This record gives sequence, C-alpha cells and structure tokens, in this order.
Amino acid sequence: MNTPPVVSQQAWEAAREQLLVKEKAMTRARDALAAERRRMPWMAVEKTYTFEGPDGKASLLDLFEGRRQLIVYRAFFEPGVFGWPEHACRGCSLVADQVAHVAHLNARDTTLVFASRAPQADIARLKARMGWQMPWYTITDSFDADFGVDQWHGHNVFIRDGDRVFRTYFINNRGDEAMGSTWNYLDITPLGRQEVWEDSPEGYPQTPTYKWWNWHDNYAAEAAPNPKWVEISDAGEAAFRNRDK
Repeated sequence: MNTPPVVSQQAWEAAREQLLVKEKAMTRARDALAAERRRMPWMAVEKTYTFEGPDGKASLLDLFEGRRQLIVYRAFFEPGVFGWPEHACRGCSLVADQVAHVAHLNARDTTLVFASRAPQADIARLKARMGWQMPWYTITDSFDADFGVDQWHGHNVFIRDGDRVFRTYFINNRGDEAMGSTWNYLDITPLGRQEVWEDSPEGYPQTPTYKWWNWHDNYAAEAAPNPKWVEISDAGEAAFRNRDK
C-alpha cells in the first residue's frame, strides 16, 4: 500500500489547515444548496394513497402523524428481494441502521417513515430482530411507481398545509448515502433546520441555534429550554457566530 508521508506535527497542522479551507468552502456550498432547495416549487399530491400500518389502514396524510413535514424512504423488503423473508435488502438495511433517533426530527415538526410492500407482520418481525424504531408502513397501491421508487430506493419529501399535501423534494442513488443524520434529513425538507442562521424565505419558522436541542427522551417533558442549557447554548451560539473569523 502506497501510504502518505509521515511528517512533523507542524507540517501535519499546516496540511490540515490547508484542507480545512476547502472543507469550509464545501460546508458553505452545502448550506447554499439547502437554501436553494427550500425555494424549490411544490407539487400538489392530488391522488389518494392507502398504506397499511400497525393500526390498520392509513392515508398519506396520516403518515405525517400530525406534523407538518414528512420524509418517506422506500425500503425493499418484500417477496423477491434478496434476503426475504429473514432480511430486507442489504443496502436498505444499511440505511435503516444509520437512522438517528427520530425524536429529534419530530421536535422539528418532521416525521420520518419507511415504506415497503411486505405485510405488517413481517415488518414488525424484522424491526424487532434488527432493533429499528422508525414507523414502517406497507405500500398497497401505486405510491412507489408514482414517486419514482418502484425499482429503486429513494427519499420523497412532503409538506402539508392543513389537509393538502405537497411533494417538495426527491433524492435517490448516491444521495441516499448521506441520509441517517438528523441534520441531513432536515436539510432536504422545505423548512430546513429551522434555525436563525439559515437563509430561508421570509416567514419560515426559525428558532435560535442549540436552544431546541434536547435528550431524545426529554422533548415531551420540557415545554421550554432548561435555564442551564440556555446558558450553555449561549456560549455555543457565540462560538458558532465566530466560526469563520
């Protein structure tokens, strides 16, 4: 194996600082791309779709669970898929293994669900075996074909205005590799992370950075940030503002 050179600490720090310039440029470009994504047009979903869930039939609107935003990942788990009936597709299973705790997304008014064509009994068995906690529904109609995920995996993003549902974004192929992190999920939604530093259209919901963060088992317990956390997060916000200085 042809390895890089071994250098002194000073030379290593210089190389790291040189690379950091490019990394920060990539971060700014990613933020700018997310800002552009938040300005994409919406497509009204006029067709009615029906899913099967743990509690019976559910509409696309039901999948929101009362929240404003919805991300639906099409996972391949059904007869004919490699691994059936013991496992879902290896690639989709790798995606599922990386999903962060959904409570953080829920705190940003966003629901993440998986959808497959396997019956609910098989989905429940698979989730229990693999330790997955995300909601997982059974596709019963043309949802997968209509939204570009009948032959391949992908994430579809929706927003609702009352009972009206709109498709706002779609990502698949290598774009799915980035999914799993709370931040990356929020970056593909129409409302984004909903933090004050973001470049979002006027009137979009935004709150101070850090203030809404919580332990995943404590969001429901706290109606407002803990005073001690506010003090800590104030210091974090100051560091965030000065990150490029």
